[in-house]
Amino acid sequence: MRHLMRAWMVSVLWAVSLASMAAEPDRRIAITIDDLPWQRMDKTPAAEVQARHAQLMAQLRQAGVPVVGFVNEGKLEVDGQVQPARVAMLDDWLEGGFELGNHTHGHVDLHAVGLPAFQQEVLDGERVLRPLLAKRGQAPRWFRHPYLRAGRTPEERAALSTFLREHGYRIAPVTVDNGEWVWAFAYANVLDGQPDTPARAATLERLKRGYIPYMLNKVDYYERQSQALLGYALPQVWLLHANELNAVAYAELVAGVQRRGYRVVTLDEAMRDPAYARGEDGYNGRYGPSWLHRWAMAEKKPKDFYAGEPVVPAWVLQLAGVESE
Repeated sequence: MRHLMRAWMVSVLWAVSLASMAAEPDRRIAITIDDLPWQRMDKTPAAEVQARHAQLMAQLRQAGVPVVGFVNEGKLEVDGQVQPARVAMLDDWLEGGFELGNHTHGHVDLHAVGLPAFQQEVLDGERVLRPLLAKRGQAPRWFRHPYLRAGRTPEERAALSTFLREHGYRIAPVTVDNGEWVWAFAYANVLDGQPDTPARAATLERLKRGYIPYMLNKVDYYERQSQALLGYALPQVWLLHANELNAVAYAELVAGVQRRGYRVVTLDEAMRDPAYARGEDGYNGRYGPSWLHRWAMAEKKPKDFYAGEPVVPAWVLQLAGVESE
């Protein structure tokens, strides 16, 4: 009898364990980093650019996960002339095994310049990138809209999608949108605008310590949004930028999302999820929301559907010199 009871308990525990495993979401996330070779190239002290870039590359190597970087070719230039040292920064990405995509030449807003000018920006954004990749037997495959602004009408979005497809591009969406750029602006402003004192070091550390949980809370929020909208954990696409803050925090950020049970996957793998076939439709406004929110708008979700999104604290906005995210 005792043996039967023990066998029954083992089978119950095994069944509970299997049920728990079955209920656990398949958490996957692809990481993308915009504004290569460096986000605020025009505001970063020229003597510091290479060292900070090297810091970021070290963080990428330490994290050891796939990344697609999106290039603004205008940042390769000084007075219209391409700078070899800045092109070498892109080579570092390729040497590290990371993929590069097109983010337009001048990081322009589609909604401000109009479709014909924007299409020219896409072409101008591959004058260096395409031959650089060709040397390695590659071609640019991914395109990222600056400001995530994808078109004000279905017709404009369709025309741009057709143009991109004809030039070999696929749109890289963003589902985990965030105010990372605000934290990064604040970090850079303190780093470059304050004297090197213990007070500055403390503020920089406070920013880093606030930034990481803020970003992880954003991931949690969009996982809940995915579950509410789609009924499962969508393989997410995370937006970051090449900047001073990620040059000190990126590896820790990746470790944090992995502790939450996420596997960092390629953008190709994430995009195989059928939800991404919905495209960019659902939002005709002037801004650039998460693709999850675009799809929610297409389904006319009520305002309270979007509640609970983490926000950048006021003290960070003040240090960044901006009024809102």
